[in-house]
Amino acid sequence: MPRKVLLIDDDLSILKLLGRYLENAGYNVVTAENGIRGLQQLYEERPDLVILDVMMPRMDGWETCRRIREMTDVPIIMLTVKGEEPDKLKAFRLGVDDYVTKPFSFAELAARVRAVLQRAGRDGGGRDQEMRIQVRDLVLDRKTRVAIRGDETIELTPTEFLLLSVLMERAGEVISPEELVSEVWGPDYADATGYIRRYIWHLRQKIEPDPANPTYIVNERGFGYRFRS
Repeated sequence: MPRKVLLIDDDLSILKLLGRYLENAGYNVVTAENGIRGLQQLYEERPDLVILDVMMPRMDGWETCRRIREMTDVPIIMLTVKGEEPDKLKAFRLGVDDYVTKPFSFAELAARVRAVLQRAGRDGGGRDQEMRIQVRDLVLDRKTRVAIRGDETIELTPTEFLLLSVLMERAGEVISPEELVSEVWGPDYADATGYIRRYIWHLRQKIEPDPANPTYIVNERGFGYRFRS
């Protein structure tokens, strides 16, 4: 079954041209011309991925993204004319899975769509893996894509899930920020280690009993991060 993509942008030419390109690439595309309509489509259509523009009237992409994250962990790719590092970090802080700066080629965006869907496990493929990883008292459930600690179920975004998977699969091993970025976002992002710092912070807020004194994910200063086994 084709993956469903929700495209939210106030530029009607982008909606038409990009929508047609993605349809030709094999996706089922649903469009919305503003954030409010996008949230309605999200609820009605249950897409596998959202492509979201930042600069929109009435409700901008930041607010739309925040509201999407209150409803679902669906993967989000954000489109913007701004390429500054603070904007990228703001996007990832809100739970965005990838960030594309305009102008971009449709081929590049389609490749990023494939990569994000693959990372989120929504591409219909995937490796034959154990359905659960357990390290100490923390369990990562690959089927439901949540973490479990005792009686508590911890919801994760797709990128948080993948990052935690890498750390737990290699528990006890120190992994450099560059390697983590490459594992989670791909080799093109190997220099963007700021993403990892932000996501590690978010993961600690969710899984650590005391995020200020982490006992699961520890920083080996100058070397990288280690999930304590």
